[in-house]
Amino acid sequence: MVTLVGNEGNIEKLVKDLLYLEHDAIAAYDSCIERLDDKALSAKIAEFKQDHLQHVSVLNDMARELGIEAPTEGDMKQMLTTGKIALADLIGDSAILKAMKTNEDGTVTAYERASRHEDAVPQSKAFFMKAHEDEARHRAWMETTASAM
Repeated sequence: MVTLVGNEGNIEKLVKDLLYLEHDAIAAYDSCIERLDDKALSAKIAEFKQDHLQHVSVLNDMARELGIEAPTEGDMKQMLTTGKIALADLIGDSAILKAMKTNEDGTVTAYERASRHEDAVPQSKAFFMKAHEDEARHRAWMETTASAM
């Protein structure tokens, strides 16, 4: 899914949009875990979900420091991220992982852009770079695993 997250004009909007994106991702992970037939795959996805929960924790701290209200759930894009998983479930585990990979494309792009945001201080840039690495790792695993099935 193409995302515009990371192009915001200020850090406050960036943090808020990243939180929406993370909550959308967590909803997609929950849907994926529930739908995968292979429990070993579900366990790996649950492991990746923990990274997203940790990202939310850090972003919530950033929001607090910036004095903004942190979103506690996803936005309308959540229907797209979870809907893809539901449709892919009709085909099987490989299709579910491919759908999840397309969701990860957006988070990889968002954190890559965030790490270069002009309002980001060194500490937030470091977090954005680590989150980018996490998302790239998730995406690579999903792509490789789905292709091998």
